[in-house]
Amino acid sequence: MSATPIILASASQRRRDLLEQLGLFVTTLDTDINESQLRAETAEAYAVRMAREKMIVARNLCDAEPAILITADTIVVCDNRVIHKPRTKEDALDALLCLSNREHSVFSAVMITDGEKTEEVLVESKVTFRVISVNDAVAYWRSGEAIGKAGGYAIQGMGAIFISNITGSYSGIMGLPLYETALMLKKFDIDCMTDMK
Repeated sequence: MSATPIILASASQRRRDLLEQLGLFVTTLDTDINESQLRAETAEAYAVRMAREKMIVARNLCDAEPAILITADTIVVCDNRVIHKPRTKEDALDALLCLSNREHSVFSAVMITDGEKTEEVLVESKVTFRVISVNDAVAYWRSGEAIGKAGGYAIQGMGAIFISNITGSYSGIMGLPLYETALMLKKFDIDCMTDMK
């Protein structure tokens, strides 16, 4: 196990909880970047670019101190439309009703560096929602859970009642695909599970 500090460059409590679930002690660093999608940029490229831009900011903030930095970004897309984090009730209702009775993709990009070598991965998961009525969407908005969540829902919370099927990484849908992240960390001499191959 590496004695080098592990820094999660994210304000996401969910991502921190997921890393701690692997038995890791992490500190967090908030990176403030412009999260606007570029014209004609695919969801996959958008997720990867966000993780990379967060890494650039994080490395500058760490002032070259030895550390293993982790960044991630999660993008929800349905029919080539990125479903952003809702900021208003109207945004939230629009997001849920767009996802209603359909399958959508969740792309999670993760980047890890120690300043010398860098690893990155992009994981796609598929989520299918049941039919969501306007009343369902309003009730979910009132729960407060939709705010700040990619796609306007939290799979680990009440949002799970909308999900009829998932294919791929459950933790990736939450914001950090643990299987792939653990494999990358092993390349930095951090063994989350000693029998991980």
